[in-house]
This record gives sequence, structure tokens and C-alpha cells, in this order.
Amino acid sequence: MMEWINDWLWKQEYWLPPGISWEDMEKMEGFQQPLPRDLLISLPLALGFIMLRYAFERGVARPLSRALGVKDRVCLKVITAPNLEAFYTKNSRQPTQNEIASLVNQSNLTYRQVETWFRNRRNQDRPSNSKKFCEASWRFVFYLVAFTAGLASLINTSWFWEQRDCWRGYPQQPVQDVHYWYYMLELGFYWSLLLCVSVDVKRKDFKEQIVHHFATIFLLGFSYCSNYIRVGTLVMLVHDSSDFLLESAKMLHYAGWKKTCDSLFVIFAVVFLVTRLVVFPSKIIYTTLVLSMEMFEPFMGYYFFNVLLLVLQALHIYWAYLIFRMIYKFLFLGKLDKDERSDVETDPEEEEKEEDHSSWRKRKVVLDSRLAVLGSSCVLNNLTNQEAGTNRRQPKAR
Repeated sequence: MMEWINDWLWKQEYWLPPGISWEDMEKMEGFQQPLPRDLLISLPLALGFIMLRYAFERGVARPLSRALGVKDRVCLKVITAPNLEAFYTKNSRQPTQNEIASLVNQSNLTYRQVETWFRNRRNQDRPSNSKKFCEASWRFVFYLVAFTAGLASLINTSWFWEQRDCWRGYPQQPVQDVHYWYYMLELGFYWSLLLCVSVDVKRKDFKEQIVHHFATIFLLGFSYCSNYIRVGTLVMLVHDSSDFLLESAKMLHYAGWKKTCDSLFVIFAVVFLVTRLVVFPSKIIYTTLVLSMEMFEPFMGYYFFNVLLLVLQALHIYWAYLIFRMIYKFLFLGKLDKDERSDVETDPEEEEKEEDHSSWRKRKVVLDSRLAVLGSSCVLNNLTNQEAGTNRRQPKAR
């Protein structure tokens, strides 16, 4: 069974263009052939990245956050309430009105106290600015180093300037050592992000991030086995060109450097929109869909590779929508209030505003009812006075 699966998985029709076999790849003298077993090195690299990240956050990122003035919100402690804690951990972090009413009877607390308890309890679980700063600084360092090293390794290559060269002689194209390590390090880094996704800060685009990590890992692995390495290096370079700008803007946002953060965000938005919505589809997707057909006929790997690229492009469009929302806030509100990809829960400020708004509505209802009572009492007093005046005038008339 395992032999049949292995033969089916590595059919040359899946991975190579028509007319090219695995034997042809192996017979090339002086040719460093990319082998699937090479990808296994990415797993120990991922574990190495996780340990390096832990040491970096403890030894560099946390002292840097204190030096830049990153402040964490002070969270109020909640009272001991076993019934509320059990409901919070097992059922929901945001109970409905009916559920709060049921919890009021179980805990001997008022409706207001139960609402306050859940709000403070959610604030305790909300990640601190220091934690988010450490995550952003780690990604900033990697993306900056990856972009710098990738640009240095590609600036003198022919396919960097002329994308048709990505397919000249394909798939018998030599793999340079620098591009091999560029691939393995990027693949190991995305494996580390996927392994740490459960402990990282959960953001609004959590599902999109999971899809992005899986698509990137499949894209890197498949492109390496099919020797799409020239195009793959361009894909990684395009992505790294804007990622380090985003992470640096986040770092300054958590540190409270609003003006510098806003300036960096504008630069990031321009670079992101140009590279992801213009360069990526017009240069990379176009060369894989159209220009590659000048060199070979379509095969299964051709379709699979382009589907993964289109998935990435769909994610680019979604993130561009979030960026346009932030640009709207920046232009019409004058500042960037928060990251559109921030925590799934509402911010404490928003909860306080909602609380104030609801309490204002309650006070308004009470005030209206008192005014109605007061108005009705005034009407009754007027009627009483009128009747008394009429009774006093009647004897005089007689």
C-alpha cells in the first residue's frame, strides 16, 4: 500500500511538464536537483525559530518595550465567583441578557455586578501591549533580515529583471545554495508561526492567517519540489517588502508614538498596495499563467501552483480592504485609533462607551417617566384648582 501511494504521489505527470521525467532530471551533470527530502530540514529549523523567538522576546523585546515606554492597561481584579467563572470558561465570555439574569439568581449579585464581573474578567484575558509588542518586534526582525538577504541574492539574477528567464530551461535549472537556504529559512519560519498560532495574539483575521500560513507552506513545498524556485524567490521577496513596515508600525503604535506610527503606516499602505495589488498580479501571476506557456504545455503542477497564488491574491484583496478602512479613519478622523486586525474582543474603551451609552439610556427612561408623572400631577392640580375656584364662585352667584 505504501509503495502504491508513493508511486501515485510522485507521478512525473503531476510535478513535471510533458516530455520531462525524473530520470531526465537526475541525468543532468553539474545540476543540483531539488529533492523532496530536502524539505525535512524546515522542521528542525521551525523548532530553532521558536527557541530563538523565546530568547529574543525575553532578552531583547521586553527591555526594548520598557525603553520605548510601552504601557499595559491596569485591569481590575474580579471578585471570587465560582458560578460565574465556570460559565466564563465553559459556556461563553459574553453572556446574553437572559443568561445574565439566570446568573444573577445563582450568584446573589445584581445585574450590574454580573455585567461588570464579565467585563473585568475579559480584560484580564486580553493580551497586554507588551506581549503584542514582543510578537511584532520578532516578526519585524525576521522580515527585515529576510527581505534584505533576499534582495541581495536576487538583485544580480536575470529573472529578477526579466521574468521570462524564470522559465528558460525549465525544469532543468540549477539551484544556488543561497536560494536553497532562502527557501528553507522562510519555510521553517512559517512552520513556526503555524505552530505558535494558538499562543499568539488572536486577531480578527485569525482564520485568514491560518489559510495564509497553510497556502504559503504548500506553495513553498510544492514550488521547491517542482523547481519553481525562481518564481518562488520573487513571491517571498514581494511579501517581505511590506511586512517589516507593518510590524514596525505596530511596534510604534504599542509604544504610543502616534505621529511616527501614522507616517510609517502611510508608507506601508503605499508599499503594500503597489506590491500586492499591482506587482504581484501583473508580474508574478502573469508570468506563471501566461509567460510559462511559451516554454511548456500545462500540467497538473501548473494548475495547482497557480491556484495557490490566486488564494494568496484573494487574501491580499481582503487585507487591502482593511487597509482602506484604516486609511479612511486616518484621513477623516485624523488618527489611527487601532489596528483593524486587533483582538477579536471589543476594546475596553468601546465597552466603557457602550456602558455609558446604556446607562444614559436608562437615566433618560427614568427621567422621562418622572417628567410624565410630574406633568400628570400638574394637570391634576390645575383641574383641582379650577374645581375649587368654581365652587367658591357659585355661592357669590346665588
